[in-house]
Amino acid sequence: MKKNMRYIPFKTKNKNNITKHKMKNIGASVSEVLTQEKKEAEVEKVEEEGGEGEGEEEEEYHQMENEVIFCLEEAPEFQISAVAEWGENSRGDMVVGVDTYFRHITSGQRCESVRDCFTGWSECDEHSTEMWETLCERIENYGNLEQTICDEKRVVLYKI
Repeated sequence: MKKNMRYIPFKTKNKNNITKHKMKNIGASVSEVLTQEKKEAEVEKVEEEGGEGEGEEEEEYHQMENEVIFCLEEAPEFQISAVAEWGENSRGDMVVGVDTYFRHITSGQRCESVRDCFTGWSECDEHSTEMWETLCERIENYGNLEQTICDEKRVVLYKI
């Protein structure tokens, strides 16, 4: 700030009725102030016309989440959960991409692959181990997995 200059705050509103806080130099000459105001008016005009400017706002969105449970038809007690998270605007359009992951079967922690759901855990029973392996294989081979995780609540996987 220059010596002997004072700045006072003032407010303006753009066409969307959004208040902008600015500082006006009351120690500047009238021509400098008018020049600055003219520049600011040009920037606002560009923003109103849809031009890209630093004042451009991002579209608001709502964080969406869905959890689905995958289980076997022949053994429904063997279940793995998967979660999808994404952002939607008020019109229901997806504006933030889908993030899908699985939940660890004992801790519930995020797992990037269905096989990671068993890290640090082991099943002693041979039948159970076979069922978990079958469930993993069917999930891995499931068509359109991401869309299913976004839309469904429960998916029963049948023998092929």
